[in-house]
Amino acid sequence: MSKHRIFSTAFSKIYPLYVQKAENKNRSKDDVDQIICWLTGYNQTGLKEQIEQHSDFETFFAKAPAINPKTLLIKGVVCGVRVEEIEDPLMQKIRYLVS
Repeated sequence: MSKHRIFSTAFSKIYPLYVQKAENKNRSKDDVDQIICWLTGYNQTGLKEQIEQHSDFETFFAKAPAINPKTLLIKGVVCGVRVEEIEDPLMQKIRYLVS
């Protein structure tokens, strides 16, 4: 079975879209960074390094210092899919960023 193409997509390519989505909801880039750091355990420097290195999502999450254990409490629907029911752990983490 082939991997989903989002896994090999550079996080740096999608990051501006997260910021844009947040700004459309009257939030800021700092809010986006805070959420990403909460989820992954990256600090601001580590997050910036991952963006500058153009790490793909698979690498971005593989190198994450510590996925927050409270992510299990994240519930909701993203693109018609319940995040808590996603079986692939990497896809679930990627969807957490959108929820």
